[in-house]
Amino acid sequence: MQHNPGFLALVDDAKARVKETDIAGYKKMLDEGTPHVLVDVREDHEFGAAHLAGAVHLSRGIIERDVETKYPDKSTTLVCYCGGGFRSALVADNLQRMGYTNAISLDGGWRALKDSGLPLA
Repeated sequence: MQHNPGFLALVDDAKARVKETDIAGYKKMLDEGTPHVLVDVREDHEFGAAHLAGAVHLSRGIIERDVETKYPDKSTTLVCYCGGGFRSALVADNLQRMGYTNAISLDGGWRALKDSGLPLA
């Protein structure tokens, strides 16, 4: 997908501030039993089509509104993924601004996850 320059500038700005991991880093978290919540921030139709097993759905359109109700402990590790790692970086940036200290963006997103060998739903 070709992204617009303004959007890419926002993403680059967010990525300068947020924690990121890739699929290998996420698998390491799983292997080590690191407690976390995997959050799919894609749109409803994307999540409905397929997602990683065990992921919770809080789309980019509602996560800031609902996250404090679902995960009031702001030290909760929230690993966010979208299609490719752009929207999740924006979400992780906003979560940090809200006081979440362990918001992580999964670089590569769904495109990398679907080929990772991890179970899908």
